[in-house]
Amino acid sequence: MFVTAEGDGRTAVEALTSEQAECVWLFGADWCADCRRAVEWLTRHDVPFTMIDTNDDDERSRAARIVGGRTNIPVLVVPDGRVLVEPTNVELAGALTSYRRRRGAAWVRCR
Repeated sequence: MFVTAEGDGRTAVEALTSEQAECVWLFGADWCADCRRAVEWLTRHDVPFTMIDTNDDDERSRAARIVGGRTNIPVLVVPDGRVLVEPTNVELAGALTSYRRRRGAAWVRCR
């Protein structure tokens, strides 16, 4: 599902996207099946991403601010500033196909 960042969330999205414009930011946890599915999809489709562990209270709070207080995970911040919450594989494909690494292109280094 797509969510528009508002208020404090917009500031958080802008901060993330300015830090590493080429990376997808995934807020999630290793115990979350949807998070593991999203990581698998990103990896399989060569989409550069940074995983941010929401088991940490500060990161969980930051993810909640981005999506207006909701606590659902995974939360993905796409380089163009869009935010996806609990996206399906079809939604991931629609939003992230243009961020795939191309053969022969330099690898994007995400933190």
